[in-house]
Amino acid sequence: MTQTIAPRVRTLMPPRVRTLVLLLLAATGLLLAGAGQASAHAALTGSDPQQGAVVEKAPTQVSLTFSEKVALADDSLRVLDPKGKRVDAGDPANPNGTTYAVKLHSGLPDGTYTVTYQVVSEDSHPVAGAYTFSIGAPSQTSVSVSDQTAGGGVVGTLYGFGRYVSYAGFIVMVGGAAFVLACWQRGAGVRALQRLTVSGWLALTGATLGLLLLRGSYTGTGKVGDIFDLDLLGQVLQTKTGAALVSRLLLLAAAALFIAVLFGAYEKREDEEKRDLTFGLAVGGTVVAAGLAASWAMSEHASTGLQAGIAMPVDVLHLLAVASWLGGLTALLVALYRAPADTPVDASAVRRFSRVAFGSVLALVATGIYQSWRQLGSWSAFTDTRYGQLLLVKIGLVVLLVGIAWVSRRWTARLTESVGGRSRETEEEGESEGESEKEHAAARARSSASESGSGSDSGSASGSRSGSDSERATQLARQQAAKDAARQKQRRDADPNRFGLRRSVLAEAGVAVVLLAVTTMLTSTEPGRTEEQAKAATAASSADAAAAGALTLDMSFDTGGEDGKGVVRVDLDPARVGGNEMHVYVQRPNGRAFDIPEVKVAFTLESQDIGPLPVVPDHITTGHWSAAGVQIPMAGEWKVAVTVRTSDIDQTTVSKNAQIG
Repeated sequence: MTQTIAPRVRTLMPPRVRTLVLLLLAATGLLLAGAGQASAHAALTGSDPQQGAVVEKAPTQVSLTFSEKVALADDSLRVLDPKGKRVDAGDPANPNGTTYAVKLHSGLPDGTYTVTYQVVSEDSHPVAGAYTFSIGAPSQTSVSVSDQTAGGGVVGTLYGFGRYVSYAGFIVMVGGAAFVLACWQRGAGVRALQRLTVSGWLALTGATLGLLLLRGSYTGTGKVGDIFDLDLLGQVLQTKTGAALVSRLLLLAAAALFIAVLFGAYEKREDEEKRDLTFGLAVGGTVVAAGLAASWAMSEHASTGLQAGIAMPVDVLHLLAVASWLGGLTALLVALYRAPADTPVDASAVRRFSRVAFGSVLALVATGIYQSWRQLGSWSAFTDTRYGQLLLVKIGLVVLLVGIAWVSRRWTARLTESVGGRSRETEEEGESEGESEKEHAAARARSSASESGSGSDSGSASGSRSGSDSERATQLARQQAAKDAARQKQRRDADPNRFGLRRSVLAEAGVAVVLLAVTTMLTSTEPGRTEEQAKAATAASSADAAAAGALTLDMSFDTGGEDGKGVVRVDLDPARVGGNEMHVYVQRPNGRAFDIPEVKVAFTLESQDIGPLPVVPDHITTGHWSAAGVQIPMAGEWKVAVTVRTSDIDQTTVSKNAQIG
C-alpha cells in the first residue's frame, strides 16, 4: 500500500515580513509613548490677573488670551476660591478676538484663587491648564490642579492609536488601489492585494468610528465611561471635527463601492474592455481619495493659522502623495512576497510604480517645504521647538527612504534586462517539462488500463477498482499541480534580481512604517510658530513685570532621579530693598505644574559677603510656593539659589544672579 503525503502548505509569514510587523509594533509604541499627553496647539499667551499676581481689590472678571481662537463649553473657564468652591458667574464670553473672560461674584474675600481652563484649539486638539492669583495676600488652598490632563490618560492613548490606524488605513487602501490601476492591472485578481486593500478600508472605517465615539471624552472629562455618552456624541457632531469624521464615513461608503468594482467587475473584464473602465475608476477613485484627505485638512493644522485657503489643498495633495508612494510600496511588497507563482509581478509593473513614486516624492518635497515654512516660521524653530525637532527626524527618514528607493530602481533595471534573456530559456524548460509530464501521464494511463483489464473477471470488483482509480487520478493531479506551482515559485525566487528587489522594497516599507509614526506625532504636536509666539508673549510679560519692578528668574533643574527634570521659576515683587513678596513655581519640561517634597531659596550678595539668607516658602497649591516679607538688606547683584528635592535622596541646587534694588 502506497502512502500519499500531501504537500505541506506554509502559512507562516516570511522572516522579513515578520521583521516589518515588529517594526510596525515598535513604531506604534513610539507613537503611544508620545501620545500620553496631547500637545497644546493653542497656547495661553496672557491673563488678567496674571499668574502669581497679588491684587489689592477683587477683580470683576478673569480673562485669558490664547494664541488662536478656541472653542469653549459652559464650564471651560472656572475660578475656584481657596476652599475649591466656584466663584465664577455665567458662561464664558469672547469680548475680543482670542481673549475669553468669565465674570466673578462680588465681595470675594482675600486669599489665593485658582483659574482652570479646558478648551479645544481651532485645529481640534484639547488644551488644559491652571494658574493662581491672590487677592490681598496669598493663602493656603485645597485646590489641586495636577489632574489637568486634557487629551491624556487611557482615552488619550486610545485616541492617539486611532489616529495612527486611520492614517495607516487610508494609505494602504488608497495606495493599494492606485498600484493596481496605475501599475499592475493583473493584480486585481490577486487575493493578497484584494485582502490588503480591503484591510485598509476596514482599518480606516473602524478607526473613524472609534474616534467619533472617543472625541467627546477626549476633549472633555477624559473618562472611559463617557465614551458611549450620547449627549457628548451629540455635541461632537456639532463641531468641525465631528462633521469631518461623519463626512469621512460617508466617503468610505463610496470607497466600498469603488473597491467592489475594482476587484469584481473590473477583474473579470478582458484587457481591451478594461480601458474605458480604468479611466472611470481612476477619476472616481481620485475624487473619493481627495475627499477623504480633505476630511483631515478641514479639521487639523491646515484649517487654521496662516494662509488656510492655500494650506488645505496643499495638505490634500500631500496626503495623496504619501498614499501613492507608501501605500503603493506596501502593495508592491505584498505582491512580491504573496502573489501566486503563475502571476508574478513583472518588471514593467515595478518600473511603472517607480515613476509613480518619483512623482509622489516631488510632490511631497514641494508641499513639505510649504508646510514647514507655514508651521515653523523661522530657522531657529527647527532646533528650539519639539515640532521642529520631529520635523528634522521626518526629513532624515524621507532622505533615507529615497536612498533605498534608488537602490530599488537599480534592481528594477537589472530585472528588466534579465527578463528578455530568461524568457527563451523559460519557454524551452516549459516545453521539456511538458513533454516529460506527457510521458508520465501516458505511463500512468497504461498502468491504470492494465489494472482495469486484470480485474475484468469480477463485475463488482471492476466497479470498485474504477472508482478507486478515479480518486487516485484526481489526487495525483492535485499533487502534480502543487509540484508545478512549487517549481515555478522556486524558479521565481531563485532569480537574484527579484530577490534583491524584494529585500530593498522590504527595507523601504520598514522605514515607511517609522515615518508614518513620526508623521502622526507631528500632527498632534504644537506647531513651532505657535510655540515661539507663546514664548515671545511670556518673555514680553516678564519684561513688563521687570519694568514694573518685579523680578522673574527661570532655572532648569535635573536631580538625576525618576521624574527629576523640570523648571523652577522665582518671582520677587517688587525686587527692592526691604520687604518683598516671593512666589516659586515648579513645572515639568512640558510646562505642567507638579509637586516635589521640598523647595528652599537662599539669597547671597557675594560682593559684600552677605548671606546666604535662607527662605523656606509655604506650599500654596500644586507646583506653587509662596513667602511674604522676604527681606533684602541692600541693593546689588544677588545670587538667588534654589534647592529642589524630588525624592528622599535626589536633590540639586540651581542658581542665577540678578540685580535687586
